[in-house]
Amino acid sequence: MKTVIVLRHAKSDWSDAALRDFDRGLNDRGYRAAGVMGRWAARKPLRFDAIIASPAVRVVETLKQFREAYGDGPEPTFDRRVYLAAGATLAEILSETDESASTVLLVGHSPGLEEFILAAVPEENRSALRDSVEVKFPTAALAILDFDVANWSCLGEHSAGKAKLRAFVRPRDLDPALGPESV
Repeated sequence: MKTVIVLRHAKSDWSDAALRDFDRGLNDRGYRAAGVMGRWAARKPLRFDAIIASPAVRVVETLKQFREAYGDGPEPTFDRRVYLAAGATLAEILSETDESASTVLLVGHSPGLEEFILAAVPEENRSALRDSVEVKFPTAALAILDFDVANWSCLGEHSAGKAKLRAFVRPRDLDPALGPESV
């Protein structure tokens, strides 16, 4: 079995409209949410052997906050292909993972992360967790997928329907102050 912990970047800062999308960092709420998720992962305890992440600034800052709250862990590999990747591309990237790793933390963007999760978890085995991801995979949300495969190379284009969604946690589940902002 191989496990993928999927983490979406935390809420980004839109205060500087001149910044390229790639260069946007986090806002204060994003920093708080990334820390909350890192502390939760440490308490679980979630363990991962590798980190694959987008090099976009908001992902780098999310991962920094998450890791500071989480504690010791592997150094991330920043892969430009993760930036705004479709779900199928994420599966291909994961298929290249070193076989010594049994669990990978994948940190990236919407909508590719949701596409990856929804394709990996069979629709015929619908669950409340899958339905929640289908409705919305918000910023700083985390999902845990267990793949019924022996090797990472089995993911690639063949990952569809091979996973069980073990957990789906949003920052607001851990701290109601991080829930949707009222309009």
